[in-house]
Amino acid sequence: MFDMRPVGYLVGLMVMAMGLTMGLPLLVDIAEGRAHWPVFAESMIVTCLAGGLVALSCRNSVGRGLSIQQAFLLTTSVWVALPLFGAMPFMLGETQLGFIDAFFESMSGMTTTGTTVIAGLDALPKGLLLWRGILQWLGGLGIVIVALVFLPEMRVGGMQFFRSEGFDTLGKALPRTIDISKGVLNIYLGLTAVCTLTYLALGMEAFEATVHALTTVSTGGFSTTDASFGAFPGAPQYACVVFMVLASLPFVRMMQGVQGDLRPLLQDTQVRTYIRWLFYAFALLAAYDILALGKFEEARLRERLFNIVSIFSGTGYGDGDVTTYGHFPFAILIIVGAIGGCTSSTGCSIKIFRYQIMLRALGQQARRIFHPSSVLVLRHEGRRVEDEVLQSVMLLFTMYILSLGFFSVALELTGLTLMESITGAWTAIFNIGPAFGPSVGPTGSVQAFPEAAKALMIAAMLLGRLEIIAVIVLLLPRFWRP
Repeated sequence: MFDMRPVGYLVGLMVMAMGLTMGLPLLVDIAEGRAHWPVFAESMIVTCLAGGLVALSCRNSVGRGLSIQQAFLLTTSVWVALPLFGAMPFMLGETQLGFIDAFFESMSGMTTTGTTVIAGLDALPKGLLLWRGILQWLGGLGIVIVALVFLPEMRVGGMQFFRSEGFDTLGKALPRTIDISKGVLNIYLGLTAVCTLTYLALGMEAFEATVHALTTVSTGGFSTTDASFGAFPGAPQYACVVFMVLASLPFVRMMQGVQGDLRPLLQDTQVRTYIRWLFYAFALLAAYDILALGKFEEARLRERLFNIVSIFSGTGYGDGDVTTYGHFPFAILIIVGAIGGCTSSTGCSIKIFRYQIMLRALGQQARRIFHPSSVLVLRHEGRRVEDEVLQSVMLLFTMYILSLGFFSVALELTGLTLMESITGAWTAIFNIGPAFGPSVGPTGSVQAFPEAAKALMIAAMLLGRLEIIAVIVLLLPRFWRP
């Protein structure tokens, strides 16, 4: 019989920990003096009690390792349970959202997607704005740990390629898991602190700097204002570009860099490819803009640089209307959104590593056509890529494309326009942030979307963040057989 207790214990602890973080926006609301703090007090009590009771009831499973089935169930359960409890302040608070809208906002935060159903952010209590930032910060940290600890063992999307780096954790090495988590947390905290101080030095107020640092490092994109990062033109945008890029790099490489060896980070082919492709995309947009305008304008090029990095990294901050750039630049933005950052980062989408594997496999297949008798071995960073890894990468890529098509059609059936349905599916399945179309409006809110469309996007955000297969496998009866 399948043992749910190890999963329940860990989920309960995480829910309780999330409840404790609600104390931060509670204190902010008290300091602001808007009498909004009881919302977080009630939410914190309910969340901590629910998580604590579940953990206590499953406590007799402590010390047991996780099986593969339990690992799959844990990853999905966490990304369902935490958004459910995280939605409470949106339902009880000043926004008074219905369940679907509140769950959408919370899921968008935890998956670091950044799509919002809320308009009028400037008038919201600071506690709610901070809570949106905390949701994204927690989600960003969580997905890095999942990518480093669980996905390699679960053999999802070719991540088993990274098992040899010492992430053999399930079932026997919990202390090693804790060590990895501590290392990632230290890098994450340090990057957040430096980002906050940078924003402060460049003129942001303390609250704005803090919230935007939380959502920059997590590549989430929630802002404190409807204008998003367009409210902070100039130097803060350049700084944001730097931190969005840093947050899209492999955290394990940054851990090595902090320990004194920068060579793994600088020589990592993922990092070099990501920076190179970013440069190519910006160069194409800049050249198109200069040719169309006939002159160089720093503000316009800064806006395009900001938006290309924001979408490539999956952060989703906005600055201006990218649909006015022209068909070619808009197509470039759509393409880079489907690429994403590096593995074991907070970046979104399919990831650079998988495109590298697929391109190398394509090149190898082309060479076989011209040299059929040659013996060719697929390698990445000097290491052999096993057939299992290649098949896993190809399967995941196929699932992403099929999911994009499925959700595009499903969203259009809810009454959305073609532009809204395609970009809604694109932004949800790739966890990017912005959607486009007549009912989205200048603030970027999808509040006007039908509830059925929002429910579909919730499912797409969950699937995309956990790399599809980790969720779908739970629906297969044979997976649960002993």
